[in-house]
Amino acid sequence: MTTKLLVIEDNPDLAFGLRNNFEIEGYEVEVADDGLVGLERARRWSPDIILLDLMLPGMDGYRVLRTLRAEGLDTPVLILTARGEEADKVMGFRHGADDYVTKPFGVLELIARVEALLRRTRRGHGIDTLAERFGEITIERASRMVLREGETVGLAPLEYDLLLALYDRHGAVATRHELLREVWGHQATVVSRTVDTHILELRKKLERDPARPRHILTVRKTGYRLQA
Repeated sequence: MTTKLLVIEDNPDLAFGLRNNFEIEGYEVEVADDGLVGLERARRWSPDIILLDLMLPGMDGYRVLRTLRAEGLDTPVLILTARGEEADKVMGFRHGADDYVTKPFGVLELIARVEALLRRTRRGHGIDTLAERFGEITIERASRMVLREGETVGLAPLEYDLLLALYDRHGAVATRHELLREVWGHQATVVSRTVDTHILELRKKLERDPARPRHILTVRKTGYRLQA
């Protein structure tokens, strides 16, 4: 089945380039150059994923995103933004964004990010969304929440995706290369050390003793695995 991608972007040259490149990759693409038009098209067309610019005529990207989520539409949304400030990205996530790319960006990186986001979404939809547990940790996929002994743990989006990538292997080893591909979509700027850094953050938030982890284990010269 063809993947349906909706591009909500008012720059005609960028929108044209995105349509061309994703159609070459086999996607079915629709383009809207206005926030209100994009919102209506998302409702009517039911895309599999949305690329959403923040600065739009008619209705800005934040309002489009907030409206989609308020109406119960859980379509994955990747924000396209010229803004590089952390506060803007955080606001996007709080309104329900799943990922972001800062302009200017490479088309190959964007395609990889879209593919990674679709894989994570489809993997989540293919698994029971009831709470899943290991040790003192509870994962609630439907709300993307993680709890430790009943208390909410504040995980960044990439930390959450990294945790799922480990959890879904049911104890099997994940190499750094596999985690880079699945979680980061093989961004050119991401190196294997990034995986190690995020693993350390996960341990700090989820392990009783991060220096002696019980669950998120290192497999020497290979990668990591999650032990329930």
